[in-house]
Amino acid sequence: MTSRFSGALFLITAIAFAQTAIPTRTPTIDQSLEMQSVFAPQISPDGRRVIYEQSRTNWEANAFETDLWIADTSSGERHLLTLAAKSSTNAAWSPNGRWIAFLSDRVAPLAGSPANKKQLYVMPSDGGEAQQLTKLENGVGGFEWAPDSKHIAIAAEAPETKAMKDRKDSFGDYHVLHADYQMRHLWLIELPKTDAAGRTAALEEPKLLTAGDAFSVQSFSFSPDGARIAFSATRDPDLISSFSSDIYTVTLADSAVKKIVETPGPDDDPQWSPDGTQIAYVTANSGKYYYYSNRRIAVVPSTGGAPKVLAANFDEDPNLLRWSPEGIYFSAQQKTNAYLYLLEPKSETVKQIDVPGSELSDQFTFSNDFKRVAYRGTSANQYAEIYSTELPSTAPVKLTHTAEQLTAFDIAKREVIRWKSSDGALIEGILYKPADFSPNKKYPLLVVIHGGPTGIDLPVIRPDRYYPIERFLAKGALVLRPNYRGSAGYGEKFRSLNVRNLGVGDYADVISGVDYLIGQGFVDKDRVGSMGWSEGGYISAFITTSSDRFKAVSVGAGISDWLTYYANTDITPFTPQYLHATPWEDAEVYRKTSPITYIAKAKTPTLIQHGGADRRVPIANAFELRQALEDHGVPVKMVIYDGFGHPIDKPKQQRAVMEENENWFAHYIWGEPLAASLTPIVKPAKPASP
Repeated sequence: MTSRFSGALFLITAIAFAQTAIPTRTPTIDQSLEMQSVFAPQISPDGRRVIYEQSRTNWEANAFETDLWIADTSSGERHLLTLAAKSSTNAAWSPNGRWIAFLSDRVAPLAGSPANKKQLYVMPSDGGEAQQLTKLENGVGGFEWAPDSKHIAIAAEAPETKAMKDRKDSFGDYHVLHADYQMRHLWLIELPKTDAAGRTAALEEPKLLTAGDAFSVQSFSFSPDGARIAFSATRDPDLISSFSSDIYTVTLADSAVKKIVETPGPDDDPQWSPDGTQIAYVTANSGKYYYYSNRRIAVVPSTGGAPKVLAANFDEDPNLLRWSPEGIYFSAQQKTNAYLYLLEPKSETVKQIDVPGSELSDQFTFSNDFKRVAYRGTSANQYAEIYSTELPSTAPVKLTHTAEQLTAFDIAKREVIRWKSSDGALIEGILYKPADFSPNKKYPLLVVIHGGPTGIDLPVIRPDRYYPIERFLAKGALVLRPNYRGSAGYGEKFRSLNVRNLGVGDYADVISGVDYLIGQGFVDKDRVGSMGWSEGGYISAFITTSSDRFKAVSVGAGISDWLTYYANTDITPFTPQYLHATPWEDAEVYRKTSPITYIAKAKTPTLIQHGGADRRVPIANAFELRQALEDHGVPVKMVIYDGFGHPIDKPKQQRAVMEENENWFAHYIWGEPLAASLTPIVKPAKPASP
């Protein structure tokens, strides 16, 4: 029997519980979306300066944009390099250090330049106006300086053919699937000459180096003498053709193309030896299931011959950087750390290069003498910054200070935890704890699942996107980000654990992590939720249809049915790579690994978010899950972001994604009212004109 007093106390407690306040030192969703990040450092040939990219949020244009900054490696002084609207990216120093080239989609001054296409610009390295060098119909996809600092090679899609233009005139716009390709080719540009009076000559048309329909160029690099370019190319630019990537060279003098590596599976990213006699590249080494197996570094004579795979025992994917006189530099993930390595080709020994203070370091770039390096580095509970240091490293110089934008906020602590899954596999994850965490309290638990599956979560500070994690923590939750089987950084065997076991094994890893934390005594087992995008959305859909232990789920761009996915995606090899069959060959494995198979068990309220033009995970998956949940009486809300593909990559729509998730979990985890729709921001009225 309940007294009126105890009933009133319950009501007061319930009201307080439903109105959980977020502390003022927690970033708002807009503040999270406005946080800047730095990346892509490029050190000057003499090692004295570093150019890097810094993001910014342009609400008026509804765009995330990027500027180029330059910093002195001795003093750390830095300043803005590009001032134009829109973005400037992909900066590269000329080998003599006199010029900086970059790509930009700014309003192009050259007549005939297509709108919103990235074109190539060059500017003096000691300051001055940037000059536009291209006005290509499809923009510039990539470039590299020639060793003479007078020429630049670019990769770009060929212009639309007359036959295609005539077809459009007759029949309008349409496309034939896997047929209407625009191949990507190499072109050579000569920098405009300047006369004694300082006048710049008119631009010459780029020289076409490769042509035809036999291949589409991917990555490329100049030989040390500048006479040849090595490049990788696929049979066409379609994602499903990645297996066909091989290594070629082209001679600049006569545009003669020669294939020097042809093996099953992709061969990519060619890099020349210092003497020009060999080319290093990354290879699947003829592996059939290259989506999850280790890539290798291989070398081949630059004139062609038998390739040789190096350091085959290195158990992770190497990111090939440059070939120095001392050996081949590469970087790689190692669990929740990332390092720089040096591979000695003759002995095949691999040495880790220490960079103090950055257990997580990547995006390395070297001075001409390889005595100085710039990179992006961070550690647990730190924000990524740009650093420069000598090799061997002693005391790196921090060139950026973007972490200062966090000083106004109380940011949660991240730590790596470990547990065993149901089959005994050791799983790691990142546990986020509020600053005032007490092991004697019971906390709601929200699981945020990364995509991939070969993504990885790290114990570093990053701006929140899609999910307002810091706000969840400020409301009193814990957040678990599991590196489930298949995640990068843990070696090939671990990445193979969800082969023919997608979803099933991943779900077991998540559930066992939840059970592990409940067993620690500080998780409220009755207030657990899950969310994720892409593969994380797929695993969350699996949770919706396989468990009644969660109070709420959010499925972002997730797969619900592998058959639906396989028949509609733009990356059809993905499923046969992991399930080792097409649905026509083994319907059972597709059934076993599809969330929709278990829909009769579904009880959990589910938010579905999806880009309306998503080709990677077609929106048919979202419609199928929504209809099935509705038919089974499960609370469901579906939000379509019109015009967006797989990522939601504009700030206003990311604001909507985050607010929808905050609204959903605030209701089902904290008991707050469920808003029927988002509340628009009301801008103050402009004063009337006098």
